[in-house]
Amino acid sequence: MAQRKKTKKIVLTIIMLILALIYIYPVFLMVINSVKPFGEVIMDVIALPSKIEWSNYTYVMDKMKYGKLFLNNVIITVIGIVGIIIFSSMSAYIISRKKNKYTRFAQFMITTPMLIPFQTIMITLLKVMNVVNLSGSKVGLGIQYWGFGIPMAAFIYGNFMSTIPKELDESAFIDGAGTFRTYRSIIFPLLKSVTFTVIVIDVMWIWNDFLLPLLMVNSSNETKTLVLSAYTFVGQFNTQWHYAMAAMVLAVLPSIIIFIFLQKYIVEGVVAGAVKG
Repeated sequence: MAQRKKTKKIVLTIIMLILALIYIYPVFLMVINSVKPFGEVIMDVIALPSKIEWSNYTYVMDKMKYGKLFLNNVIITVIGIVGIIIFSSMSAYIISRKKNKYTRFAQFMITTPMLIPFQTIMITLLKVMNVVNLSGSKVGLGIQYWGFGIPMAAFIYGNFMSTIPKELDESAFIDGAGTFRTYRSIIFPLLKSVTFTVIVIDVMWIWNDFLLPLLMVNSSNETKTLVLSAYTFVGQFNTQWHYAMAAMVLAVLPSIIIFIFLQKYIVEGVVAGAVKG
């Protein structure tokens, strides 16, 4: 029996390694082609470079004004993440503590947008954002991510919030704390693991998003994001693949670094909710 379990574990490990290699391989191709001369990329995409061209990166960073666009990404991502965390955690707290028809309706209205594909509303969204002057603005784009990120975040927070004893709220109320102070001083600190889970997931999404920035901030080089700028190396008649690959590496690298350092919190958040629930 022990030998059979060991064999199953080895087989499962091998399968997982194969699947991991399949998913990682396109990223590997992107990296090796980012340091090739243009001719080698055209001749053989999967071959290793005969000479590493670090100049691809220096050219791309200068051409796309990397520092400026990096700051744009930071502003948009921070605005989006802060709003998503605050509003989704607050709504989840109220909904989990006040069970009535109004909060059930609010919960339905908050989580239902997860079922609506973005492509079905993007034209309407663009027109609405033009009317309220939120298009073409980094701050406006960050605010728009609230609407798309809050439903999933509220769902995650809600599942975990129901595991926090209501006696904590009652003790705080007896001591004279109101609803908001109870949430801020007692409840929110208990949501640390779940908050990090939301941060990592949404940073990966907002930082690397392409379609919403394309609709909202693509009209000016001052408001573009890194991913949008990388797309400028791809043309209809001439694509500079070596520069495009280098630009994509530079665009996604910060989010990958954040994921590597914070990935343990994803597991902690998911496991905490599953075990306590």
